[in-house]
Amino acid sequence: MNAIEIEPDIDRRFTELARQTGRSKAEHIVEALRDHLDELEDGFVALARLKEPERRYAAEEVRRELDL
Repeated sequence: MNAIEIEPDIDRRFTELARQTGRSKAEHIVEALRDHLDELEDGFVALARLKEPERRYAAEEVRRELDL
């Protein structure tokens, strides 16, 4: 278990969201953290792939190769 300090304005927003949805603040906070972490990880994967000298294909090349 971890403890974090949440700014009052963000806490109020989570409180209101919990009230409106019937879900707990903790559920919303965990969901928000998961979503943000997914986005961060995707960004790092994208940056790593840009640094790799692999062959890249233009969308038109892919369509032509796949007869789309």
